[in-house]
Amino acid sequence: RTAATCSFPSIEAAVRTVIQVIQLGVPIARCELIDHNTVRMVNAHSKLGLREENMLLMEFHGSPVSVKEQAETVQEIAHEFGGNAFQWADTPEERTRLWTARHNAYFAAIQSKPGCRAISTDTCVPISRLADCLLDSVAEADAAGLPYFLVGHVGDGNFHFGYLIDPDKPEEHRLAEQLNHQLVARALRLEGTCTGEHGVGLHKMDFLLTEAGHGAVDMMRTIKRALDPDNILNPGKIFAL
Repeated sequence: RTAATCSFPSIEAAVRTVIQVIQLGVPIARCELIDHNTVRMVNAHSKLGLREENMLLMEFHGSPVSVKEQAETVQEIAHEFGGNAFQWADTPEERTRLWTARHNAYFAAIQSKPGCRAISTDTCVPISRLADCLLDSVAEADAAGLPYFLVGHVGDGNFHFGYLIDPDKPEEHRLAEQLNHQLVARALRLEGTCTGEHGVGLHKMDFLLTEAGHGAVDMMRTIKRALDPDNILNPGKIFAL
């Protein structure tokens, strides 16, 4: 098992690399995108010293020969798209340090702007549409002027923006929610989903109607009433009865 990071000149280059890797059937175990904003925040939080560019964080599993073949193939593809500065983490301690930094991205972002609150998104699109969705969403976020972080489980098309807002400024909260609505609408147009892993809950009830349609949601209500006639199991979530 080994892990590696690779820097890219753009988010598009990183995503195109992932698409090519998956289309070639390389059995990469984990593949995460971290944009340059997030790398900067993670460096400050975890004292890592990573290159502050858009980055893929990858992990390869298998026999030594298999891992070597996977890594070499991915490295060749990355170079085609301008990837550079491959850094390897072969020991358990090095891998843990890298993945801990990735999993602490949210806390690193919050620390980067003391007193802020993060409005997080959770969408997923087919891998073939991932670059289009991400590029348009990044352009919108940049134009809006809110600081943000971006991480993604890009091996399966799932990604998360975190818009950093001042909780005492309602206009920033409204802007972050507007960006989230635009992002979800874009994902649905690209045959994706409003939630990749966090679920519908309360916040995405309207999005579920748009995505699944009234007929499907009515069927969900019918099943809910049959299995939970007293509405005591997590009431008020996903859809209104």
